[in-house]
Amino acid sequence: MKQSFFKYQGTGNDFIVFDNRNDYFPKNNSVLIKNLCHRKFGIGADGLMLLEASKGSDFKMVYFNADGNEGSMCGNGGRCIVAFAKKLKIIDSETSFEAIDGIHQATIYNDKVSLEMSNVNSIEDHKNYIFLNTGSPHHVEFVDDISTFDVLKKGKEIRYGSPYFKKGTNVNFVQQIKPDVYSVRTYERGVENETLSCGTGVTAVAIAADYSQRSNSKNIKLQTNGGDLEVSFQNDKNSYKHITLKGPATFVFKGSVEI
Repeated sequence: MKQSFFKYQGTGNDFIVFDNRNDYFPKNNSVLIKNLCHRKFGIGADGLMLLEASKGSDFKMVYFNADGNEGSMCGNGGRCIVAFAKKLKIIDSETSFEAIDGIHQATIYNDKVSLEMSNVNSIEDHKNYIFLNTGSPHHVEFVDDISTFDVLKKGKEIRYGSPYFKKGTNVNFVQQIKPDVYSVRTYERGVENETLSCGTGVTAVAIAADYSQRSNSKNIKLQTNGGDLEVSFQNDKNSYKHITLKGPATFVFKGSVEI
């Protein structure tokens, strides 16, 4: 049976999106999802999302990694599904939606989506890196020259190594450009490669920059290979709340595929 799909991207982080309010999509078919995300033999994407009906919110977001398994929260995916919900006329400029890590508030104006992220109440400060969870787990490591850094090799080593092992983590390498500007490259688990951008990753970087006293700004600009994002927040004794991820979310194309 052929079904319509929509392709969206947020600063180069791209997603296949289905309107699954009728609950037709075979969510347990991880092979199908993996094949659809494959860049040579499928549509190609960093992940796949389903927009579903929700009793308490405007809609529900269900996110799958490119490996076919259901994933943790995806910040750029969250921004893209808000743009998709507007395209479907489910929402106008404001929304409240359900995701795996709870309820998220968001606004959309002129294809720019501001997404409120989960609070961060626990941060691990290690000798060479910072670890925190922004809806997904993130290892944040500051480096001197990000342009020549081997993100794939080092990211894979950290993702599978101690102390993360099989459960794994996303890995962010960061270079400070200005007190409130950071260049970020991310190795994403589930994609098992470097992506052009990672929403929960840049959120983690912004908080790590404040936590490590590299910046006094509560509005951090993040440069990724796919484009620019902004993260703002409030903090009180290393507890972070009102965290907002802002950036573009763009419709790419519509197609149909056999499900």
